[in-house]
Amino acid sequence: MIGFAILLVYIAIFAGSFLAVRFLVRKTTRDFTALKTVTFGDESAVSANRIASVVSVVTIFLIWGSFTGSAWVPGFLHAPGPFVGDTSFSYTSEAPDGRRDDATVFVRVVGFGEPTEKFEVDPGAGFAHDDAVSMPASRSSTILFDKNDEITRKDGAHIIAIDGKPIMPGGELRTDAGRFVLTEKGAISFSPPAGLQMEPIWLPPPERVVERVVEIASEGYRGSTLWQHLGYSLFRVIAGFFFGALLGIPLGYAMGLSDWFRGWFEPIVEFMRPVPPLALIPLVIIWFGIGETGKIILLFLASLWIMAISARAGVSGVNISKVHAAYSLGASKSQIMRHVIMPNSLPEIFTGARVAMGVCWGTVVAAELVAASEGAGMMIMVASKFQLTDIVLMGIILIGVIGFGIDILMRKAENFLVPWKGRS
Repeated sequence: MIGFAILLVYIAIFAGSFLAVRFLVRKTTRDFTALKTVTFGDESAVSANRIASVVSVVTIFLIWGSFTGSAWVPGFLHAPGPFVGDTSFSYTSEAPDGRRDDATVFVRVVGFGEPTEKFEVDPGAGFAHDDAVSMPASRSSTILFDKNDEITRKDGAHIIAIDGKPIMPGGELRTDAGRFVLTEKGAISFSPPAGLQMEPIWLPPPERVVERVVEIASEGYRGSTLWQHLGYSLFRVIAGFFFGALLGIPLGYAMGLSDWFRGWFEPIVEFMRPVPPLALIPLVIIWFGIGETGKIILLFLASLWIMAISARAGVSGVNISKVHAAYSLGASKSQIMRHVIMPNSLPEIFTGARVAMGVCWGTVVAAELVAASEGAGMMIMVASKFQLTDIVLMGIILIGVIGFGIDILMRKAENFLVPWKGRS
């Protein structure tokens, strides 16, 4: 329910922002790119709309804050929260001899993270006595209504109605007070209105994640500072990617230039390409142990096949007319390789490198499961065992930010080193 509501809000903001930019911003500005004769299929004619990028990030932040009740988001933007306060409902108990009596259950619902405290009420007259229950918000609680009744379920008493509405064992009932389910043993399972905000144990507010970043950066986590954890992960990713590219690019060139190399290695590459790196963890442990070598080799295998395929695709995609033109000018095979094949294959290689780096970042979490004492993946997995969702989310965000930063650097390097990309 909450996930569906978040999706609807996101789609609504996306559509509204698109229409606003299309009909308001573009009416007051001129987009000279649109004046190009050919734009469809021309990558240079499509660049990221910076307004859309800013609105996208702000939207995600606002939705996150709204559905977690963040103090950083104005209150009027908060999604409806769970019920917190005092409520009550009545139940009708029927004794074995047919007598019926009504009693009231007073419920005190406390907010997220607040302790529940027992309180007492006057039990009242009759064989069914009033009860008092304290429970956390957005949770269900099984209420043993007859623990202080004169005639209990063991004596044959059973509930026949809640707030005057009939209910049977295993049945469900909804009233203004909340949702009721009568268990097969006759107890009451009560859930107050949950609203649309998520509990911090499932999704903490953004300020709590920032507090964790500051806390772990200054005090450390499991014997290492935050920067040491991130440094270990970054080192493993870069080392695995480097060795994967060091072997994968020459392998891809060989497969693209020689039918023998392609016939020999293509079955291996195409067989290993769809195998997820996580499936290789048991073999990596058996063959290389649980030290740093095993983790780097796992990341090496994650990037090797991607780099080989991208280099092969880059060589195979070179325009043959350029090769013929070089031959007609008297170029040797080594000169064609250096001045035609390699420059024209670099765009594909850079694209493969960006994909491989992303896969390595996705694999490093699993690699650090293998007896790692440092690393962002280790932080995430250890924190998940103790349901420290704020640390888990912190690790995920930092991995994403670092990965995005690396991707930006690689794109800048590509623009600098391969300025001819997209040109004939």
